[in-house]
Amino acid sequence: MMHPNPIKKGIIPVLLLAVVALMAAQKRSLQPEPIPPPYGLNSGLTEVLMELGDKKPLHYTTSRDTAMIRMGREIIRNGRTRGPDGKLSRKQSNFFTCTDCHNTAIEDPDLRYSNPDARLDYAIKNHLPFLQGTTLYGIVNRESWYNGDYLKKYGDLVRGARDTLMNAIDLCCTECAQGRKLESWEIKAVMHYLWSIQYKLKDLHLTPEQYKQLNARVKNGSSKDQQEAIAWFKQQFFTASPATFLHPKSVENRSLGAKGNAENGKKIYQASCQHCHAPGRVTHYILDENKLTFKQLRRHLKRPTRFSVYQITRKGTYAMPGYRPYMPQYTKERMSDSQLEDLVAYIRQQAGGNASDQ
Repeated sequence: MMHPNPIKKGIIPVLLLAVVALMAAQKRSLQPEPIPPPYGLNSGLTEVLMELGDKKPLHYTTSRDTAMIRMGREIIRNGRTRGPDGKLSRKQSNFFTCTDCHNTAIEDPDLRYSNPDARLDYAIKNHLPFLQGTTLYGIVNRESWYNGDYLKKYGDLVRGARDTLMNAIDLCCTECAQGRKLESWEIKAVMHYLWSIQYKLKDLHLTPEQYKQLNARVKNGSSKDQQEAIAWFKQQFFTASPATFLHPKSVENRSLGAKGNAENGKKIYQASCQHCHAPGRVTHYILDENKLTFKQLRRHLKRPTRFSVYQITRKGTYAMPGYRPYMPQYTKERMSDSQLEDLVAYIRQQAGGNASDQ
């Protein structure tokens, strides 16, 4: 009868332990280095910039009260909340809430670029709508609002709201949402909420080495080092969202989706059009999956009317007496011409029939 070798019996477990330890060490060496203090992944971007010597924003709030954040979130999402007195507030607008036009989460995979194609893919992946307005996430980190062609088109109407976030919110409440201005406690609650969704360092996807350099400059950097760091940080995200208005394509220049991607168009139809036009949403003009709906849309593709997606996407509509809901336009940064052709391709695919049946 053979007996197990006692030497082998003792060596094998030791070898196994050594292998496991070696593998664990290798795994640790492949992981990112821990981020040194004082700033880490969840540090607010504005606080880091202020520590580097950047000026404090006019709308900065030092406290972030949990109850105020909750009330602000409800105002943004529902248009009303229970105030400090426990009573339900009046609706800010009878027609819109902020989230009809704005997300409250990151919507661009890289904050340095405003790319509608990348944004659509990111929106679908993360179950976000594809909207006309820029996200409210990180809005407190911007330095101006109503930029680009908004200023060119609306002039004095938006000029006073460009450099002050509270003024921008007031303008959005009365003009964009067709509602009332917020009361002082409401605007305070909204600001608490918006500061709770400011950009964090983790949103910039910095490397461990970049974190080390940041913290070194905060602690020991010269004034020049810190100013360079501020400038570098502000290149990692938009301090002002670009806005370029486009004219609707003339009827003779419309390709009617011939080069469009219908599968991509379906994503736009569902994540954009139906966000407001689905049954029970913002408007009484319903866009569902019925074939008759698509035929109606197809019928207007060659017409310069507000029922043409070519026209309404670029021009929007205006509030009218007796019917205040309207549709904001899509700027070039929010929907590209190729995406518009994708949408048209999907409409024609779902409508069926001949190409000339319009």
